[in-house]
Amino acid sequence: QDEFAVGGRTKEAFDERGSEEAGASGDGDTPPSEGFGDHGVVSTRRLASLPSGREGGYGCDVATTGERGNTRELVLDAALASFGTTGYDGTSLDDLAAGLGIRKQTILYHFVSKRRLLDSVVDHCAGELTMALEGVLVESRSAGRSDWERVEGMVREVFRLALDQPVLLGLLREVSRPNSPGAVRVRTHLEPLMARARRWMEDEMAAGRMRRTDAQLLLLSAYSTVVGVATEIEVLRAAGVGPTLRPVVQRRGELLRFLRRSLDPAAGS
Repeated sequence: QDEFAVGGRTKEAFDERGSEEAGASGDGDTPPSEGFGDHGVVSTRRLASLPSGREGGYGCDVATTGERGNTRELVLDAALASFGTTGYDGTSLDDLAAGLGIRKQTILYHFVSKRRLLDSVVDHCAGELTMALEGVLVESRSAGRSDWERVEGMVREVFRLALDQPVLLGLLREVSRPNSPGAVRVRTHLEPLMARARRWMEDEMAAGRMRRTDAQLLLLSAYSTVVGVATEIEVLRAAGVGPTLRPVVQRRGELLRFLRRSLDPAAGS
């Protein structure tokens, strides 16, 4: 039940525990190592689910018009798995191409360079996160939920998305490192979201619906907690301990309790 898996069974176990929370450089080839989460991949050469070049029809230098969209999505998925497990420096375009059964030139046709590929992966993931959070906000407004319930819903959605795609946490950890080539790109997505969340929290505090606190510091603490989950799982993996659901559930519960004490006027001090 604690396995860090992708699929309905893990999401059910994850939700069952929720009720207990909140108190009501180059493109060089790097030797492969173990993967992150259920993907178990470092080199995309090992992605058994990806089609071969002949099966997918991607053996040509540049994909035909009908194939380009599918090829691009496959490359993005494979790059996310690689960037989220081995990082930017450990990702090789040659390995990505071999794992997909296409030529390296095909990847470069779509993304120009490895740096542009990383930017596209960050854009794609940020878009998924934004859509997921917007969905929570729309649903919470229509259901007339309280401010705290909106905060709780967004936290749960972030962790659910991370469970569905464990490599997202690895990517987040990678682009959060100092001097990461993806750091500037991810900031262009996060800063507007953070500013919007800060303004909303400050407005709610001014109206007396939230406790007064430093909204910016609170948001940074929440972000650090999410990144910390990725780091904790990686440390466990390096120590030979298989990825489990338990750290994610624990950190989610700790974050919800911290946020509730900080924001919910109805919560005890």
